[in-house]
Amino acid sequence: MSIDILALDGDGIGPEIMQSTLDIVDFLNKELKLDIQIRKEVIGFKSIDQNSTTMTSEVVLASKEADGIILGPVDHNNYPSVVDGGINPSGKLRIELDLYANIRPARNYINLNSLSKDMDLIIVRENTEGFYSDRNMFDGPGEFSPVPGVGLAIRKITKHASLRIAETAFKIAKTKCASKNKKPKIHAIHKANVMRLTDGIFLEACRTVASKNKEVEYEEMLVDACAAHIIRNPSQFDVIVTTNMFGDILSDLATEFSGSLGLAGSLNAGEHNAMAQAQHGAATDIAGKNIANPISLILSTGMLLNWIGEKRNLKKLNTASSFIDKAVIKTLSENNNLTRDLGGNASTKELTKNFLNILNNIIL
Repeated sequence: MSIDILALDGDGIGPEIMQSTLDIVDFLNKELKLDIQIRKEVIGFKSIDQNSTTMTSEVVLASKEADGIILGPVDHNNYPSVVDGGINPSGKLRIELDLYANIRPARNYINLNSLSKDMDLIIVRENTEGFYSDRNMFDGPGEFSPVPGVGLAIRKITKHASLRIAETAFKIAKTKCASKNKKPKIHAIHKANVMRLTDGIFLEACRTVASKNKEVEYEEMLVDACAAHIIRNPSQFDVIVTTNMFGDILSDLATEFSGSLGLAGSLNAGEHNAMAQAQHGAATDIAGKNIANPISLILSTGMLLNWIGEKRNLKKLNTASSFIDKAVIKTLSENNNLTRDLGGNASTKELTKNFLNILNNIIL
């Protein structure tokens, strides 16, 4: 049976980095006989022009039916109101498909200038509640204004969501460290000294899961202290598990500190669906200039292939994912492949062409 992957270009540089990513998927598809079928649907501003909404119900249905989704960056800050069709495709799909785990690795690459060293961590972020007002209520947003000049926001933290994100993080930690012959370590990041009730629920869930996984070292850390320690000594972290907003902020910090947001792979995963998504934004100021870095979306797609491979016991997809990782390391080791955000001059198309050549050599 073929693997059905839905590709959604998004806005800004989305179509350019999506093309690079699909070129690589197409190459692996042919060389490894993966039997992947790519479908494309329109979202974002292009969908507004065509359908008066950034995401139609048909696209949501197609996403649910697909084996995996590749989502390009979206410019949702500049969308019209939801009433006028400005749905955030990322938030919508995370809720509709119950993609409760956002998995974001951050690591150093040998040839790249960065503000850190010895970084090799994964941030596992709860993805469906917290302070994110577009996804934490059954009906209506979690922000409101009772009178002019006053805004209130509700933070929802549940035992159910906290338990399953903790369980995901512990599983990832054991897998990550198994090949390195080291004891896995989890840091649960919180602000329970201020948010005693909500972060208390989160921490209690983490402690419950930790009590069942004694082979994993478990530690708790305040979010502000964690930010400082990522800067001071990132090598102490294997896996970080935290709530939605803290995870969003810390993952951007860690990846930028490792070299660039353009290096940030990101997977949104649930029980039955998963979505690859570049961690960075739509970068509309450089759209169409052939200078965007596609590595983030490429890495994210590699994570998606690995997720599908594990779910469906398709070892070829796990192999394809490992080839992507190896090709990224080799590509970034050569100065002529670095895009402007990495201090080089390579264009999007040049990087993609060289990446494909490297990938071909790895497979051979």
